[in-house]
Amino acid sequence: MSGIQPIGLSPATTPGPEGTRPPARARGRLRALTRRDAVVLAVMVAIPTLIQLVLVWLPTVASIVLSFFRWDGLTLGGFQFVGAANYRFVFAESPAFWPAVLHNVVWLLFLAVIGTPLGLLLAVLLDQPIRGSRIYQSIFFVPVMLSVALIGIIWQLFYSQDNGLLNSLLGTAGTPRAVDWFGNSNVNLWAALVAATWRHAGYIMILYLAGLKGVDPSLREAAALDGANARQIFFRVVFPAMAPTNVIIVVITIIESLRAFDIVYVINGATNGLELVSALVIQYLVGEGQVIGIGSAFAVVLLVISLVPIVFYLSRTFSTKER
Repeated sequence: MSGIQPIGLSPATTPGPEGTRPPARARGRLRALTRRDAVVLAVMVAIPTLIQLVLVWLPTVASIVLSFFRWDGLTLGGFQFVGAANYRFVFAESPAFWPAVLHNVVWLLFLAVIGTPLGLLLAVLLDQPIRGSRIYQSIFFVPVMLSVALIGIIWQLFYSQDNGLLNSLLGTAGTPRAVDWFGNSNVNLWAALVAATWRHAGYIMILYLAGLKGVDPSLREAAALDGANARQIFFRVVFPAMAPTNVIIVVITIIESLRAFDIVYVINGATNGLELVSALVIQYLVGEGQVIGIGSAFAVVLLVISLVPIVFYLSRTFSTKER
């Protein structure tokens, strides 16, 4: 009887005193990576890391270092250490810095209060089983595929004082009563924000549509059975379930508001009421009479401004999840 094996078990799978052991063939499949696999994996990790190092981290470190020097960007031996003088210029002597900071804050609030909720509203509406939903999604997503510079040109035509569509609709085109939407410093910031929101809302719409598709339908059904109405289901069940998407969208909204540059630069060179911190960075780095040190100081200040709200929000979000 000792030579008889249990039905369905081979000698290699017979349980031993230490428990069931995997078959020898299965154990062979769990071997370490081959040399070829290790090389492929190393290349797949090394190439993106190298690209990020060259395009992100090295320029960042170089900007921080150059912000403490005076350099014209032309002669390799023209470095002059000035300490915090560039930062003193940024905060105390630059006439455009604080207006630019205020404009960036307004830009952030406008996108957060109007642009992002508009994208969420479009996503909720187009997530319904309506005819032609794909067509509507494509229409709202078109601005996202266009370059921001091209969007600036399109809205220049829309806001044109002499023959723009908006002034034509108001019946003031070509008359002294026509509003110079991009030339008047009292209104051009708001006109540029409308143009930026046109693109931003489509981007947010696509992200929220993807988030809505990922919500478990059983959550909505359970809430409906408990007597919740459509508004309660969305704000108390669906929206909290999209927490990962919400984190991404908050970060994107902050980044979009701080890196805004193309539209205002196309409109009027980011001057006369459209000053932004990102535009000041470009003006000092590549503008006429470039001052690399001051431009780098502006870039470092913009980096810090960008990181503070993002790090604060992410730390609060992930610490809440861990609890």
